[in-house]
Amino acid sequence: MRGWWREIAGLVLPVACGGCGRPRTVLCPECAGALTGAGPRRVRPAPEPAGLPAVHAVAPYADAVRELLLAHKERGALALAGPLGGALAAAVAAAAGPATGLASPPLLLVPVPSSRRSVRARGHDPTRRIALAAAARLRRAGRAARVVPVLRQRRYVADQAGLGARGRLANLSGALEVVPGGARLLGVGRVVLVDDLMTTGASLAEAARALGDVHLPFIPGLPQALTERSPERSAQHGFEQRRAAVIASSPASFEINRNSPGTWIVAGGER
Repeated sequence: MRGWWREIAGLVLPVACGGCGRPRTVLCPECAGALTGAGPRRVRPAPEPAGLPAVHAVAPYADAVRELLLAHKERGALALAGPLGGALAAAVAAAAGPATGLASPPLLLVPVPSSRRSVRARGHDPTRRIALAAAARLRRAGRAARVVPVLRQRRYVADQAGLGARGRLANLSGALEVVPGGARLLGVGRVVLVDDLMTTGASLAEAARALGDVHLPFIPGLPQALTERSPERSAQHGFEQRRAAVIASSPASFEINRNSPGTWIVAGGER
């Protein structure tokens, strides 16, 4: 109900840019430019949690981008779902790689779930709303895509705010599961985990673990090229490389460029 009232209010009340506060516009050109940034690229937090998928993001979580995400999530600026979804769609496309032709499997966007109490407090589910906008943008671009919200919290999770990397990992360990019947939905396309933001990577790592319980298992450290260049071998051995996409990530995660044995190269230049 609260989300419905917010949408009506957005039609009749004065608006301001969610990023900088400029009046009479939901998103000014400057903040729109900050949101799209230099395009999607591979990002990694430091330290990197075990089991973290290959993550792509479009912009550092700072300044106008930070304000836009907070305006949508916490202040109910629901009109921002469209441009935020467009940014997420770009990250999804980069994470999933190019389509393989007319018979290319659909992209299955799996949102990292929010707790029920958070959804009630906010009056909407921001991640799912942005994911739906992203899927719509991908379809308009000719890419089959749909949102598959098969993850849910299986136990109480404390507020992540104020927790460090280790605290977040402990808080989320074993917290997610796939809903009954969800595994069947995951077998018809290419799965991409989606969220609005990555900080420590704990949420995405836990989501990947939960999917691995019912889907093709994820092998941490498996070179990405092995699964992308040898799909037959991947199917034979029963694994796939997990993919994830977010709108924003910490500025430092865009700067890391490590090349260690057994790990796919990360980096700010991967597009």
